[in-house]
Amino acid sequence: MTLRVLAPGPLATVQDQGRPGHAHLGVPRAGALDRPAAELANRLVGNPDDAAVVEATFGGLQVRIDRAGWCALTGAHAPAALDGRALPHAQAFWAPAGARLGLAAPPDGVRTYLALAGGIAVETVLGSRSTDVLAGVGPAPLRPGDVLPLGAPVTGPRPLDVALPPASGPLRLWPGPRADWCVDPLARLCAQGYRVGEASNRVGLRLEGPAVAWRRTGELASEGVVLGSVQVPPDGQPVIFLADHPTTGGYPVVAVLHADDVARCAQLRPGAEVGFTPAR
Repeated sequence: MTLRVLAPGPLATVQDQGRPGHAHLGVPRAGALDRPAAELANRLVGNPDDAAVVEATFGGLQVRIDRAGWCALTGAHAPAALDGRALPHAQAFWAPAGARLGLAAPPDGVRTYLALAGGIAVETVLGSRSTDVLAGVGPAPLRPGDVLPLGAPVTGPRPLDVALPPASGPLRLWPGPRADWCVDPLARLCAQGYRVGEASNRVGLRLEGPAVAWRRTGELASEGVVLGSVQVPPDGQPVIFLADHPTTGGYPVVAVLHADDVARCAQLRPGAEVGFTPAR
């Protein structure tokens, strides 16, 4: 009743819906970056939405499934095979005991989610099985030879579910609490295009483009920040905080991403173009 990791690819972690409610302890939320994709994978195999899945970054994941059961792949459409047989995307499929599953690199997107009936049943930490790469809370990123326990299946696979097409268009922004620290930040962000930087990760989407100039000088006292905060460091290059973001920050938060657009950041690759528009 286990899943054995043969190769994790660039980065593979266990993720569920995270551990909200612990920011006062300095613990970020964590959880699946593309939450709708993780929830869809769980529904397809009959799991509750909050069951733990494997989040694979840029493919490369190879595992052996030691218990026969239903599985599903969602998120970035990475070419996948089970014992050499091509697998469907966003559909439940049956894996016999001992089967080997492998993911190639996705041609588009970043993160692919693997759900297995019963969910990944590693121990919980503060109520969640999620890996937090910044705080080091939860299970460590997966390594070759790791053995992950599986929970008991709850129900059979869903006969039908639909993967919504990826949303397009600019990301929506609400004004932030420290907009007065910069020169017309919301207008400038929405009027200019940015690219996703190479240093982006589960902590934040680092953008490159026209700088958002500071209006004030000096230091801002460290204060709480939320998921989707758009922070502007002194170099003027915006950072969108994602699931593993720190709970406090000392640079001005000039905007906050619309909650429904945060998951889109999970699939933006380095070099991708990003635009913004005011939320309404």
